[in-house]
Amino acid sequence: MNVLVLVAPGQGAQTPGFLTPWLDLPGAADRVAAWSDAVGLDLAHYGTKADADEIRDTRVAQPLLVAAGLLAAGELGVFTPGAAGRPDLVAGHSVGEITAATLAGVLGERDALAFTAVRGRAMAEAAAVTDTGMSAVLGGDPDAVVAHLADLGLTPANINGAGQIVAAGTVAQLAALAENPPEKARVRPLQVAGAFHTDHMAPAVAALEELAPTLAVEDPALPYVSNADGQAVGEGVEVLRRLVAQVSSPVRWDLCMGEFQRRGVTAVIEVAPGGTLVGLAKRALPGVRTLALKTPDDLAAARELAELEAGRADDRPQRAEQEPAQR
Repeated sequence: MNVLVLVAPGQGAQTPGFLTPWLDLPGAADRVAAWSDAVGLDLAHYGTKADADEIRDTRVAQPLLVAAGLLAAGELGVFTPGAAGRPDLVAGHSVGEITAATLAGVLGERDALAFTAVRGRAMAEAAAVTDTGMSAVLGGDPDAVVAHLADLGLTPANINGAGQIVAAGTVAQLAALAENPPEKARVRPLQVAGAFHTDHMAPAVAALEELAPTLAVEDPALPYVSNADGQAVGEGVEVLRRLVAQVSSPVRWDLCMGEFQRRGVTAVIEVAPGGTLVGLAKRALPGVRTLALKTPDDLAAARELAELEAGRADDRPQRAEQEPAQR
């Protein structure tokens, strides 16, 4: 039995110029232009010509990442009605959850981009109140790392599994962490402009709570695995509630990958700008096929993998009928 999950990366995955090859595809520039109008930003400019500092800005990075993920998934074609290779479930990391929710049919594209734009602005404003940031802690015993962060007043904002925990807090607290890392761990500062997924983001939650009732929401058309607890959520209103709350709550990607394992996931495809989540999957889910959509050159292989997984999955109902005792 084969199970395919499509995942969407979060902030920090963007790099200068990463959108350039995608805009060369037929119709892609028009889609991005429409999304640019929805968010009030020139996404094509930021995805092709802006430097690392410009796209580090939360107000830019978040809509840019969601737009890139939706564009890549659209070019992959697996969500088109009747298409081969439809994923069995979807998930996203942090802002990537908005991408995943859109692909699952919970939000329309324009509403998703509008939500992301408000999220990015509100989080940037919240981050400006205090000088904060995030650092990845790589290695070490997870329980010991979490305890060490608590001693320094830091929050484990992302518990990513595969030996990676992201600490968030003030610049002074992060400096103390760099000087005194947990035993058998190393610390790497991240290119994000705030202590996301912590209490520092409470004002952004309020802004999204005000926006949420204006959005059209549908129940997901396929299982949507939530960052909050790694559980699949079947009601659109609950997905939206979680999207609002996760701004100031930790991302439990370790629990998401645990759910992938529980469901027997055999392949992971990560939409653009892919790489980060596939890297975690390779370490935490050995034997699972992985593919990152970095450029359009990866589309053919991704389609082939998706169709292979779907083709093998076609036999599942027949086997279930023949072997009812094994359900």
